[in-house]
Amino acid sequence: MIGPLARTIRVGGFMIAVAIAVATLPTPAGCFPWSIDMYRGPEVQPYAEAPRVTPADTIPVHGGEPPMSLEQATIKMHNPLQPTPENLTNGKQQFNTYCAPCHGESGQGNGPVAHLLAKPPKDLVAGTSKDLPDGYIYGAIRDGILSMPSYAEEMPPEQRWQIVMYLRSLQAASAKAKVAGN
Repeated sequence: MIGPLARTIRVGGFMIAVAIAVATLPTPAGCFPWSIDMYRGPEVQPYAEAPRVTPADTIPVHGGEPPMSLEQATIKMHNPLQPTPENLTNGKQQFNTYCAPCHGESGQGNGPVAHLLAKPPKDLVAGTSKDLPDGYIYGAIRDGILSMPSYAEEMPPEQRWQIVMYLRSLQAASAKAKVAGN
């Protein structure tokens, strides 16, 4: 004789087997009328019409600046911003975000990750950078130079010019300190 617990287990097992059998049975899928519109729609041929011609003198889509070499940037690019306190503050903020990890907050090449780099970062305050034109520094920030990466995608042109402006203020402060110290 089977006890009530064994009968409950047997019935429960039977119910699970029936549920699995019902769940695995193939069922016909109904097709909605809009699910085959891709097959019945009009055929579109690529280049059935000629592509639009880009108008002359338009801005490129890769950032709004025409491509130019570092030499061209040195000659053609000039800082359009005025050295206002707001521009210098924004330049300092951008410099501390993007430049200070390698060049240090003082710009002397002693940033917290400088020891990890294969080549030490340039001293932007007392090195040869103080004699370079603004366009050269701007081009180096935009396109990268030597082991320095490009920051063209990270910051717009205005912020790059603000960094150049702030760097010039660091260089001027260093020159004043040297004159006062001698």
